[in-house]
Amino acid sequence: MAEPTLQKFFVYAPDYTDEGTFQRRMSVRPKHLEKIAELKNAGKIRVGGVLLSPESVETADAEKKIIGSTLICEYENIGQVREMIESDIYWSSNIWDKERLVILPFVPAIPTPFP
Repeated sequence: MAEPTLQKFFVYAPDYTDEGTFQRRMSVRPKHLEKIAELKNAGKIRVGGVLLSPESVETADAEKKIIGSTLICEYENIGQVREMIESDIYWSSNIWDKERLVILPFVPAIPTPFP
């Protein structure tokens, strides 16, 4: 049987902006990171991390404010990416803003740290 064709996808998952989002994020973060590690080890997630507000890097001692997450991943189709996102604890804990989630096919124009 032929190997499935994997596509690269870019995911932008901004956080909700309501009071308490950061606390919810931190309370479930270990579980989120455990699942992300599994997906990375399976070759599904290639790059991932938090997004910070622009003010977070204005000075060396600026407060770091998390505003969301981003991923580059590989799946057969966009539906599988959405399924992965919607099964994440950040989704079910109302950390990622469900209305502003963006999943787009991604084609690297320069060498990337993955095949």
